[in-house]
Amino acid sequence: MVSCRGCSAQLSLTFLNLGASPIANDLLSGETLVSPEVFYPLHVMTCTDCSLVQIPEVAKREALFRSDYVYFSSYSTSWLEHSQVYAGKMIKLLDLSDQDLVIEVASNDGYLLQYFKENGVQVLGIEPSSGVAEVAIKKGISTVIDFFGTELAKKLTLNKMPKLLLGNNVLAHVPDLHDFVKGFSLLIAPEGLITFEFPHLVSLIKNNQFDTIYHEHYSYLSVTSLTPIFESHGLRITEVERLNTHGGSIRIYVVRKDSSWETSDSVSIILREEAENDPRNKIIWQSLQEKTLRVKIDLLEELVKCKRQGIKVAAYGAAAKGNTLLNYCGIDSDLISFVVDLNPHKQGNYLPGSRIPIVGLGHLSENTPDVLFVLPWNLADEINSQLSNFTDAGLKLLRAVPNLEYF
Repeated sequence: MVSCRGCSAQLSLTFLNLGASPIANDLLSGETLVSPEVFYPLHVMTCTDCSLVQIPEVAKREALFRSDYVYFSSYSTSWLEHSQVYAGKMIKLLDLSDQDLVIEVASNDGYLLQYFKENGVQVLGIEPSSGVAEVAIKKGISTVIDFFGTELAKKLTLNKMPKLLLGNNVLAHVPDLHDFVKGFSLLIAPEGLITFEFPHLVSLIKNNQFDTIYHEHYSYLSVTSLTPIFESHGLRITEVERLNTHGGSIRIYVVRKDSSWETSDSVSIILREEAENDPRNKIIWQSLQEKTLRVKIDLLEELVKCKRQGIKVAAYGAAAKGNTLLNYCGIDSDLISFVVDLNPHKQGNYLPGSRIPIVGLGHLSENTPDVLFVLPWNLADEINSQLSNFTDAGLKLLRAVPNLEYF
């Protein structure tokens, strides 16, 4: 039996079983294409005690976030815009100046901290993947290359406690939530603020976002499941903000229990919504399983129909969520000839499992398909804008989540 990473209870309830899949961001090169691939179970469980939805740690974090990790946040214009707005909001809310320190855990390529630095605020990034961290360092963003937790929090030499400590889209990537949260509690100033952003479990349930499930995401989070974890480390959630990012995320504001920050009604409102979409409820998880299978059947039928009719299909966005979808459905280059991605670090490689080649935008101009299957559906508007010249000429865009549709 596997224990819950939130409360240590034994896990027995299946939330969703997507079979087995390779590591979603573990792209194949021309050399590794001839080697065997390792497939890990993608079996999601729900804790019947604390409601935390999670994947057992079948793949260690060191295998997931290596030096050649290929996710660079700065290649999404919409994500950069979101980050700039966030920085401006925090600078105003906390009255940040050149005397204050902001620390971001999982700072990636400096996509967010650059906006604090531009406004004169002192910044420090913490990022375990050296490849993306080195890009941030070249931008002038001081970055510690290491995994964050209690041990690193104790080792950091700081001339002041941070007024703002943040982790955007990192909580789900943490196998030991208690060690991680304790590290935050050790660093934050007495009246300081911690913010976390993450895809909301309710959005996954309501909108059939099963493709956001992959091995890098150890947990699928809610305020309900996180509250006891924070409380056990002397922290409390004081506000919850809804976001449109990643198909429906939330930003939680976390402070010390004994701080003067007041708790807003937004916390109780979100808790009520989560109670109505409790992953322990058989009706909830059974419905999700049925809708997930429907997407698989509909997508395969559509791609096979296109193949039989001579309709050329390619994909856009070598995203992790796309790899979950492709491998769950058993799709490979027989049905999708190539995938376009703007990230040069991905181009020239192949998607794991499906082994579909990744190409740049120029390839699309020379080999325009009839249908382009958009894998990162959360960026559909941004991608639609980028490809307006193609769609105006007749290119059809297809997505599969929450259900199969041309758009």
